[in-house]
Amino acid sequence: MINIALPKGRLFEESVELLLSRGLIGERIEEGRKLTIEIGNLRLLLVKPFDVPVYVENGAADLGICGYDVYLERRPDVYRFLDLGIGECRISVAGRPESRERYERCSHIRVATKYVNIAKDFFSKKGVKAEILNLSGSVELSPLLGLSDFILDLVQTGRTLRENGLIELEVIERSTAWLIGNRASFRNKREDILPILEELSSTS
Repeated sequence: MINIALPKGRLFEESVELLLSRGLIGERIEEGRKLTIEIGNLRLLLVKPFDVPVYVENGAADLGICGYDVYLERRPDVYRFLDLGIGECRISVAGRPESRERYERCSHIRVATKYVNIAKDFFSKKGVKAEILNLSGSVELSPLLGLSDFILDLVQTGRTLRENGLIELEVIERSTAWLIGNRASFRNKREDILPILEELSSTS
């Protein structure tokens, strides 16, 4: 049995479609209350996106589908096997339209984000002193209420930003979903994992 951690939420449907299209599962599954689903020799674990690398790094899952944004933030000690080409989005700094000039010139800012490590690294490399506020959700509220100057968040269509009167100021990194793997699992279950890698890396 190979355990694969699937991210619930935004990436779930695309992950299931990919597994279906490559013949790794033979039936569609829905995101619901059930957190483990067995199909053939696969056990699918439905977990929060930020928890996927934790399950994989610690061996509870042999493989996982993980957004590159989460990988960069969590920095897990895992194999990063394949760019799966799904879940395309970008990690960006955003703020109010009138704050663009300030962003381009400032040397000290306050930023709200759940990507604390990414933010620290990015602003450090820019030579900008950043006060990082760790928020787990609804970060778009932060600059509107004066809690922060800017936000650093994942952007797909930009609709949420627009609806809250914010604009993208700088794209930090492009993000897609990757297949990651536990190091010990790849040694011990190599014969079972390699066919999965071959199916997912095929272009058909």
